[in-house]
Amino acid sequence: MRKHRLLVSLALLAVLSVPAHADARDISRDTLAADDGWAAYGSGTTGGAAADDAHVFTVTDRAELVRALDGGSDTPKIIRVAGTVDANTDDQGRRLDCDDYATDGYSLKRYLAAYDPRTWGAAKPSGPQEEARQASAARQAERVVLRVGSHTTIVGLGDDAVLKGASLQVRGADNVIVRNLELRDAYDCFPVWQPNTGGLGDWKTAYDNLWLAGATHVWVDHVTASDKGHPDEDEPTYFGRNYLRHDGLLDITNASDLVTVSWSRFVGHDKAMLIGNSDSATADRGRLRVTLHHNQFESVVQRAPRVRFGQVHLYNNRYVVPEDVHDYRYSIGVSTESAVYAENNAFTVPGHVEVADLVKSWNGSALYQRGTLFNGFPVDLLAIHNAYNSGSERDLTADVGWTPVLHGGIDSAQAADRAVRKGAGAGRIP
Repeated sequence: MRKHRLLVSLALLAVLSVPAHADARDISRDTLAADDGWAAYGSGTTGGAAADDAHVFTVTDRAELVRALDGGSDTPKIIRVAGTVDANTDDQGRRLDCDDYATDGYSLKRYLAAYDPRTWGAAKPSGPQEEARQASAARQAERVVLRVGSHTTIVGLGDDAVLKGASLQVRGADNVIVRNLELRDAYDCFPVWQPNTGGLGDWKTAYDNLWLAGATHVWVDHVTASDKGHPDEDEPTYFGRNYLRHDGLLDITNASDLVTVSWSRFVGHDKAMLIGNSDSATADRGRLRVTLHHNQFESVVQRAPRVRFGQVHLYNNRYVVPEDVHDYRYSIGVSTESAVYAENNAFTVPGHVEVADLVKSWNGSALYQRGTLFNGFPVDLLAIHNAYNSGSERDLTADVGWTPVLHGGIDSAQAADRAVRKGAGAGRIP
């Protein structure tokens, strides 16, 4: 009997000593399924699945993450994020704030006084305060910009992995996976004022939570991206404009190609996702091929996404505009030479948002859509857009010139709405 009690005690001790995330399925060597969107095209997307044991890292702070990223090297690697990693910390882990980065006499008060449009005019800021702002911004960038190289997988462990204050940048890299991770609050301490000849201007910020630039074969899955911690709506107004601190949640630009974004949440943000950054970037032709499926865009004002040039398959996504989002502009942006193929997406919006508000076009010519639900009712986005906006925007045709073939099963918008509500975002991989 004594031996039996001892064995039971040892077994209970073993159970209690297992880390909270140990019972979760190990996803660190998962690869993208063969038909799962544009990132499956050609060689597919395997991330760091081929990494040897010496290049599998578990990181708990910025210093460990920086070492694991290895300056954006192309060595196959798997990086597992445990808990919250804060990019705004020094090498000893001490928290840094905007005052720690400020240098050369920079202060917001002096910057505002120097470049007030009423006295400065419409010229770009220049001189001591702008130079000090640039130097201060460079100090923050050294901390928060984290370069991701080719053949890399970054995954969160368990259901509470957070990368806070960082701008993950996949630039000129191939074969990258980012999964099961909350990307939070890529906060810019030093926005720049950009005046224009119309007498106003805007504040320009530097950091996206995740930026793909010239990146290929990228799979973003079960990620939650937001401004949590410092929402822009709480920022003051200077020069008649909201003092923005955040850029995009996920931007895909500079001839990036073959990207799949799945089962992710984009929450509480203005300009959420830009695919193609300039009407004049003609090198983007034939690139920017992106699949977005089973994602939730919640409390997003615009760019969900806005597309230039790319062939974008947008299916089984869920859009939620709460009652308190009174500055909502649009969801799907159809811009220069874009070819968006939208299927079975569901929109839940308050009474002040109409069907015609969901699509906005700038020099765009085509949008294919079918199976759209608007507050539970089927609608034809294309027909309603053309009927309501023909006086101010060009009519769109349904002929986008291509038909998606790389995708899994496409659910009805109603079924997808339920599935995405329950399953999208970090910490929800089945």
